Amino acid sequence: MTRIVAGTAGGRRLAVPPRGTRPTSERVREALFSAIDALLDLSSARVLDLYAGSGALGLEALSRGAASVTFVEADRTAVSVLRTNIATVGLPGTSVVHGKVATFLRGEPAPYDVVLADPPYDLDVAADVTVLSGWTAPGALIVLEQSARAADPVWPSPLEPMRKKKYGDTVLHWAEHPEE
Repeated sequence: MTRIVAGTAGGRRLAVPPRGTRPTSERVREALFSAIDALLDLSSARVLDLYAGSGALGLEALSRGAASVTFVEADRTAVSVLRTNIATVGLPGTSVVHGKVATFLRGEPAPYDVVLADPPYDLDVAADVTVLSGWTAPGALIVLEQSARAADPVWPSPLEPMRKKKYGDTVLHWAEHPEE
């Protein structure tokens, strides 16, 4: 089990899918959202949660005031747990896409203000990263969580790398879509 760290649903417990799903630790989520809060106003943000797993990242964003979150997850068991967690948190503005992230990203792009991607550590996401710019609004933030042993992402234009922060075996890579 994990929990929502802060916001209107702070303290609510979230179920975690079995076998292989690695939810972002509460410590990393706290640091991630503290940084997001310092950079943009989440209250009107549209959030895209890729490789959503339990939904902890997207639900944390909703709890902290995001307008909406689209969750994308391929694993059937994880989607079932995600839907349970959405019901547990009870906040509006969610949509769940059950399918592969690569397939979703080949669809018609829509502008998001925050893109959170937490793929399995053994998954090569380079191809997915190359198309992210079409899914971001000007001023958007993109955060990719990976193993500290993984290669740094190559961000497509116009996305610009912002920072890289390591938390034990986890690293957060930040990029932004500059304002026009």
